[in-house]
Amino acid sequence: MQTESELEIYIHIPFCVKKCLYCDFLSFAYGEEIRSEYLRALINEIKTFKQTEEARELSIKAQTVTSVFFGGGTPTVIKKESLKEILDVLKDTFNISKDAEVSIECNPGTVDGDYLKSVRQYGFNRLSIGLQSAVDEELKRIGRIHTFAQFKDTYNSAVKAGFTNINVDLISALPGQRIEDVDATLERVLSLKPRPQHISSYSLILEEGTGFMEMYEKGLLHLPDEDSEREFHWRIADRLEKEGYRQYELSNMAIPGYECRHNIGYWQGKKYIGFGLGAASYTGRERFSNTRDMKEYISYFENKKDKPYSEKYTLTDGDLISEFLFLGLRMTEGISISEFRDRFGKELFEVFGKEIEKHISEKLLCRQGDRLMLTRKGQDLANYVFSDFIISE
Repeated sequence: MQTESELEIYIHIPFCVKKCLYCDFLSFAYGEEIRSEYLRALINEIKTFKQTEEARELSIKAQTVTSVFFGGGTPTVIKKESLKEILDVLKDTFNISKDAEVSIECNPGTVDGDYLKSVRQYGFNRLSIGLQSAVDEELKRIGRIHTFAQFKDTYNSAVKAGFTNINVDLISALPGQRIEDVDATLERVLSLKPRPQHISSYSLILEEGTGFMEMYEKGLLHLPDEDSEREFHWRIADRLEKEGYRQYELSNMAIPGYECRHNIGYWQGKKYIGFGLGAASYTGRERFSNTRDMKEYISYFENKKDKPYSEKYTLTDGDLISEFLFLGLRMTEGISISEFRDRFGKELFEVFGKEIEKHISEKLLCRQGDRLMLTRKGQDLANYVFSDFIISE
């Protein structure tokens, strides 16, 4: 359940060493000059946030920041001193809880032990490492810059640096992938000592504008079929469950107590502010996103003009209701029927009775007491289920 006085912060660092073939994230392999200009603009954006209309509406002095997430791109390609400066400015601007979850994404081959030790000392307490596969041939096919051995060096360095909350990202349904490749990745990840506390496992999705989409359109990319994709997904989820991990969201598994608090906040409708290129924010009624144009974003710092947005709109009551369902149902524990009533002053089954009964009869949804959740079959067809909970006004 969201708490009105809690806030999350996202920081976007859009730089990487090389664009992976599957990646459609807002990221670029820019040089040092652009990076420096961008970081100045980013710090200026944070410093001046107090004067914005959004800050006044949020009453940020009354808000407690419970999580901070540095994502990208690859945040660890910038100098560690820059990370400290950004974090210090955040602490000067916001009321950050002493026990806040402070996460940073990292790719193998972009850091060493000294870098990670410094980052941990600055206050980052959760590290997310992009492995994607532990099979070197697969890593080459998807355009990654590292090997499994390099990942293992980064992981061990993170443990030595004092990180006790580490996530490992995996991707399945990769080109040419076989079930034995999935098993090999699982075995190698589970052999890490200590084991990662959290594992995110996503199925590859072809996105417009990526290298893989271009290859696919030319008939040069051969992907596993849909049945194999689901087989790979459940192979990973089931094995991890046997090893003590709990699937708490469609693509996320954790040792109990190590669920990602930041991402749970998104799914539960907690307010968040995003800083950086293309970063999105949600204040309870308003959604807005920064421009995705690098020159336009940097000029915001140089010219001290109003911050440019790529979009900004007010959510309707119908939007809020729909988001409560299709975000909340991403969690394996589903949504609370009584919380829906308390939040919206309506009964869930009065609003979506026919839709819910249809999906229960199709064995895509199930009800357990006060909670409504996706079944295993429903997780496979989640987008189909979610589409029935969109309210048009």
